[in-house]
Formats: sequence, C-alpha cells, structure tokens
Amino acid sequence: MRIVYRAQNLIDAHLVKDALESAEIPAFISGEYLTGGVGQLPALDYVAVLVPESSVEAAESIVREIDHALAEAREAIRELDDDPDSMVPQPV
Repeated sequence: MRIVYRAQNLIDAHLVKDALESAEIPAFISGEYLTGGVGQLPALDYVAVLVPESSVEAAESIVREIDHALAEAREAIRELDDDPDSMVPQPV
C-alpha cells in the first residue's frame, strides 16, 4: 500500500476514498481513529488515504482532481469570510 493523499481532515479523506472506490480503485484510510485521541487539538498529518501499489498511477489523477476541487472550495469560503456583506441576506 502507498499513500496517495494526506488529508487535512477526516471528511477530505473520505471524499478521496469514495472517489477512488467509485473508479473501482481499492482505498484505505490510515489514522482514521487517531483523530479522536487528540481531543480538541487539530490532528495534522495523521490521516492518509492509501491504495495498492498497482493502483497508484490511476489513483493519482483522481486525487489531483479532488484536491484541486477542495482547494477551490476552501478559497471560496475564505473569500466569503473576508467579505462582511456576504453574511447579510440579499433581497430576492
């Protein structure tokens, strides 16, 4: 097994795992249960998605797509957080 993705959180790891499994690539999340052991502290670099060596090449393109989409979503959220008017309901 080889790590193809280091997740920022458990939700991201499951998104990647589900995308890989949809493409019929077996995937495993390592460190999933370690996140509960750190309490309120952020669990950084504990969670990773692994695939068999024979599937690494196929998995990498899927992981890049998901990682790019997650980065875009995070940026959009940051932009909303920076805009004080974004929290004001707009008339319909």
